[in-house]
Amino acid sequence: MNRRSVLAALSLLGFSLAPAAAQESSTLRIGYQRSSTLIALLREDRTLETALKPLKVEVSWHEFTSGLPIMEALNVGRIDVSADVADTVPVFAQGANARITYVAQEAASPGAQAILVPGDSPLTSVADLKGRKVAVTKGAGSHYLLLAALKAEGLPFKSITPAYLTPADGRSALAGGSVDAWVAWDPFLSAAEVQAGARILRDGAGLSGYTRYYLASDSYAETRADVLALLFGKLKETGAWVKAHPEAAAERLAALWKIEAPIVLKANARRTYRVEPVTRDGLAEQQTIADAFRAEGLLPRAVDAAALPVWAPPSR
Repeated sequence: MNRRSVLAALSLLGFSLAPAAAQESSTLRIGYQRSSTLIALLREDRTLETALKPLKVEVSWHEFTSGLPIMEALNVGRIDVSADVADTVPVFAQGANARITYVAQEAASPGAQAILVPGDSPLTSVADLKGRKVAVTKGAGSHYLLLAALKAEGLPFKSITPAYLTPADGRSALAGGSVDAWVAWDPFLSAAEVQAGARILRDGAGLSGYTRYYLASDSYAETRADVLALLFGKLKETGAWVKAHPEAAAERLAALWKIEAPIVLKANARRTYRVEPVTRDGLAEQQTIADAFRAEGLLPRAVDAAALPVWAPPSR
């Protein structure tokens, strides 16, 4: 692949290769998605701001529609830290030479993403997707789930027609009949089941662990280990609280997300929310993901998934 085609591919993924901007160490800039559960709770109760006061660090919050734009923002210095993104996102970012560091992970939650069809769809298996149009968010964990599910049936990715859509547009496309299936993650997955009667064709069990990662720009990880240590602690504490108090967590998130608490309760039951350090040995599935996308021509270059820097919280 020549330089021009590589740059074109990266442009399609939404990446900029511009140099990172100078950072403001007095403000922690966090990028997040609507489905960033633990960050949503921290943003709402402002406990992170309280914890960072002794360091004289303020927090600013920046919402994105998906993980790939968050990685671009990290790479060019518009934010310092990303909320949880699906396992595929760092792989695509690495393929674009993004300067990012693994900070933490939420333990695998394979049931928290799935391939959905309308309740009255005649499709009964992944094999039935051959020749069909499937909505998926490019570069998201759902993208890899679709690829892995097709491979398990002996089907290449080109056997379906992908419609690269945001979660909201994907749901609308499924409801309107312009696609035959939609690959979604929670809470969008549970909302489509409860509100629209969508049916799961296949979830990630046995196909994709769906580990979600928190990342920082390389420069921030190198200079603000004190801030990252506090953030790691608050994320771990919040994740444990969600699992210990499912009803209370669902009520709080329902108010933030403007969806019914039972939907949130269903979605949260599928997620572990167990925040852990990232280890190089634990990045084996990241390499599997990278190799799978590369084999399908969806990743512009081969990457070594374990080559990204890994930040470690201080041992107590």
